[in-house]
Amino acid sequence: MDTTPAPTTSNVPEYAVSEIAGAVRRTLEGAFGRVRVRGEVCEAKRYPSGHWYLSLKDENAKLESVIWKTTVPRLAIQPENGIEVIATGRITTYADRSKYQLVIDRLEFAGEGALLARIEMLRKKLLAEGLFEDSRKRALPRLPVVIGVVSSEAGAVIQDIRTTILRRFPRHVILWPVPVQGQGAAERIAAAIAGFNALPSGGTIPRPDVIIVARGGGSLEDLMAFNEEVVVRAAAASAIPLISAVGHETDTTLIDFASDRRAPTPTAAAELAVPARADLLADLSQREARLRGAMVRQLRAAETVLLRLERRLPDVPARVTDLRRRLDEAEECLAPALVAFVRRRHEALGRLPMPHPRAGIAARRATLALLEGRKGAAFARLAQRAQGARGLAAFSAAPLAGLIREKAAKLAGLAARLEAGSYQSVLSRGFALVRDAQGQALTRAAQVAPGAKLQVAFADGDVSATAEGEAVKRSRTPKAPPAQESLL
Repeated sequence: MDTTPAPTTSNVPEYAVSEIAGAVRRTLEGAFGRVRVRGEVCEAKRYPSGHWYLSLKDENAKLESVIWKTTVPRLAIQPENGIEVIATGRITTYADRSKYQLVIDRLEFAGEGALLARIEMLRKKLLAEGLFEDSRKRALPRLPVVIGVVSSEAGAVIQDIRTTILRRFPRHVILWPVPVQGQGAAERIAAAIAGFNALPSGGTIPRPDVIIVARGGGSLEDLMAFNEEVVVRAAAASAIPLISAVGHETDTTLIDFASDRRAPTPTAAAELAVPARADLLADLSQREARLRGAMVRQLRAAETVLLRLERRLPDVPARVTDLRRRLDEAEECLAPALVAFVRRRHEALGRLPMPHPRAGIAARRATLALLEGRKGAAFARLAQRAQGARGLAAFSAAPLAGLIREKAAKLAGLAARLEAGSYQSVLSRGFALVRDAQGQALTRAAQVAPGAKLQVAFADGDVSATAEGEAVKRSRTPKAPPAQESLL
């Protein structure tokens, strides 16, 4: 057996680690250069530095990838776990960890299947949040004054909308120009919807009464801006009623679920926004004809009822004339009856006996109250006899009551004058009534003999007295008071 050691020198070249890493890197970049890789996104994570780190995988392998923060704003879509994409970039190595990776500078969905899957995922998410509920949808104004349009200013969409509105019912149209596809289109569309809602009422730029978000037809990739979450949320949050008109009739985007009304085309959206003036005029004419017919029928019905009531009414002028004649006759009979009644009351008062001084004012007041009650009853009987129950039933009792109050006031005044002229009122002013022993009033000094017994009546009672001396004659005789009993 040969135990000789092997020589220490070899023909295999010796490399440093960095040299090997650089050689591998150059080999990979030279062999592949710029590539497009299709795969499903997984392990996607954005770091605070702004870089995205993710992996692309299929059934048999996984490729680690990176998106630098300077590239992120230019991406058409943002990385999401579970979506299938086509990533464009270059293969390079990461020498610190001895691995290779794909540096992505472009990212797009891998066919319609991936796009539809992503749209369906977002639709289910927003549906669970209630953004598509019918209770959130607002009614469109019947006749808006200002219409806001969010669309491209270069396409035929805005021209179709303006032409349709001008033909149906001319209204003021405000265009908020936005890109309708490509990078940043979704953010611009959402900002336009929010901008219209932020306009103040009565400002320099009028606030729209309805918003139309529209674009023409295109592929699913072209319409993806209207499937973005930011656009759907802006449409759902709009306080102004919003009409979506994206693509053709068969195209459906997520903004259609969040909008208040969906139109199959931009022209149809304009037709939904404003009514046809000819239709309004025809409807107005029809309503006018119906109203006129209803008014004519109501008038005819009222005339029929009025004629029936007129036939049942009595001859009112003749009835009034007859009642006036009866009232005049009653008035003629009332005046003499009142005079006769007052005369009888005076005679009855004259026949009343002279009340005793001690009866006082209370007795006179009771007598007057009794006479007042009898007077009212007499007036009522007199009026009933004079006019008759039929006349009083046809007319109000107010005139007769007024006449009775007038006569009652007059009688009360006479009663007050009578009470003021009574001897009791004179006694209350400091005078006295002198009577002899038989109770006869003495009105002359000559009627009193010396030593005669006298009764002197004051306002508050009587005093017995005896006459002394003889009567002294005066130069003139004082005027006797007009009362029935003489006062001294």
